[in-house]
Amino acid sequence: MTEAAEKAAIEMVHEFIETFNAQDHERHAQTLNYPHIRLAGGQFARIESAEEFTALSKRGEARLAQEGWHHTTVTNLEVVHSGSEKVHLALTNDRCHEDGTVYHSFDTLWIATLLDGKWGIQFRSSFLHAK
Repeated sequence: MTEAAEKAAIEMVHEFIETFNAQDHERHAQTLNYPHIRLAGGQFARIESAEEFTALSKRGEARLAQEGWHHTTVTNLEVVHSGSEKVHLALTNDRCHEDGTVYHSFDTLWIATLLDGKWGIQFRSSFLHAK
């Protein structure tokens, strides 16, 4: 059972990154389960719905442009714990300029959950390190 859960969770991670890189905010919001919790910069944020996440995601585009962001890559992905309805994943995500130069690297813990028959990322906790 956990092998199928791990596969579904990993697929959701890749879909999250794909939709983030495309800046397809509506599809990106569908990669999450709600309420979605994010811990970053020492602060918890609780996002209640796909609509709320979409609005936040759209507002983040300007910040990414200021950074010179072009895309994000997953450079490491490891399943830490898994069960039939929850998977803990440790990732390293790199933010890259158009030429592929990494300018920020994130060590990240994500939790994917199965809610109402749908896998989605429900929790993210990230550490940002400048390269």
